[in-house]
Amino acid sequence: MIDEGLTFGVIVGAALADSINPCVLGVLIFLLAFLTRVFKSRARMLVGGLLYSAVVYITYLALGLGILKVAVSFSVANAFYWVAAIIAILAGLVEMKDFFWYGRGFSLQMFPGGAKRLKLYVSKIESLQKHYPSMGLVLVGLLGVFVVMVELPCTGAPYFAVLALLAKGDYTQAIPYLLIYNFIFILPLLVVIALAYFGKGEKMEEWRKCHRGLMRLVIGLFLIALGGYMIYAVTSFA
Repeated sequence: MIDEGLTFGVIVGAALADSINPCVLGVLIFLLAFLTRVFKSRARMLVGGLLYSAVVYITYLALGLGILKVAVSFSVANAFYWVAAIIAILAGLVEMKDFFWYGRGFSLQMFPGGAKRLKLYVSKIESLQKHYPSMGLVLVGLLGVFVVMVELPCTGAPYFAVLALLAKGDYTQAIPYLLIYNFIFILPLLVVIALAYFGKGEKMEEWRKCHRGLMRLVIGLFLIALGGYMIYAVTSFA
């Protein structure tokens, strides 16, 4: 059975904490500017943005299902649970640090070199799009897979915590929870894409920079509470 402490509220809270990460929103805003520039129409930008979101959903879901399958199949759910709880608390402390001292010291961000490689790939796609227009959307989809992987250090803590909770139960029972989690995860992406499509996206990056500290604080508080709850639950019912 799924861990009794895993409620729908935990799933929603963790997914929202994951999705409002300034790292995720910053990359999306950067990519939307790129899509608008490359496809030269809001309609194609919309298609590209929706494709990107769909690829992020599928990739993140597949990653979660894979991790969950390994944890359940190899009977490492208990160890994974403790590791995920500790990671959640440590990640939460780092996120809270960035509310008071943003960018100072260690911060949760892309894998080293990820941002540089992303800009390189975007440049190459822009160049290829001029000669092979039909390849544009395919390459945008592949870019979504790359982004999910390099963003894991700044987005993975809530997801790992939920996966650890799900690993305490049956694999097939966990699938609907992951479907819900990943849908909520991409909701802010869809909102940003809609704002860009309707011409309201000019100040999105300014808004993100203005509120990124607060977003980090909210994420940090949630992660510490989630990690603490996980430890409390496993020790109380042991």
